[in-house]
Amino acid sequence: MNKTLLKLLIFGLLILLIISPFAALASLMLVILFAAFFSLLGDVFQAIIGGDTNPKKS
Repeated sequence: MNKTLLKLLIFGLLILLIISPFAALASLMLVILFAAFFSLLGDVFQAIIGGDTNPKKS
């Protein structure tokens, strides 16, 4: 669950960077935003259905 909360925080900061008036490379940032959104959506969905969001390495 901590991984999901961390991704929510990073996603919020990414949105702030995109809407800031001095955002350089805005189109590249939009691509990163979409990638972060789908990654975040997957983690949130996994947390809702009760899966392990921190897989253990063997």
